Amino acid sequence: MEFRRINIRLPGASYIGQQWYFLTTCTQDRIPRLQDAALVGEHLGLLTKGAREECFGIQAYCFMPDHLHLLVSGAHEASDCLKFINGFKQRSAFAFKQMTGKKLWQHKPYDHILRPDERWEAVAYYIWMNPVRKGLCARPEDWPYSGSYTMDWKRRLTPPQELWVPPWKVRSAAL
Repeated sequence: MEFRRINIRLPGASYIGQQWYFLTTCTQDRIPRLQDAALVGEHLGLLTKGAREECFGIQAYCFMPDHLHLLVSGAHEASDCLKFINGFKQRSAFAFKQMTGKKLWQHKPYDHILRPDERWEAVAYYIWMNPVRKGLCARPEDWPYSGSYTMDWKRRLTPPQELWVPPWKVRSAAL
């Protein structure tokens, strides 16, 4: 029997406009490929280029060995989140395959459009704390592959009143 993916993505129009998005994209088979500073730097360059082209602010990012977390915000009514993330994945995967002959990313990224009651600061904090939660460093500011292109993120490392957890983690914990 052949495995068939179920499309759980919202209609494309839901990803257009001045909204905030939490995105996670994982490496193929969760192989830790994002540990080299030069490689992460190259991908960060591709990410910022795509953000400029698609009019997105990179509020928070964290490259982990086997995945990438992003908090981005659309700057214009025509900002297209799917075009932005898929374009980044395509360019970075192509560069990686040219270099290594291997696949970089899993098929689809996880996305979450922030609701009005979700504080972006709490989502950013969640992203920057990821290497600490995984035991890769003692303090988030020590992780070399995290940051922001819109703020002095190291001054934003105060824990929010209410910690944020991705909705898919909340659902899986409830099962």
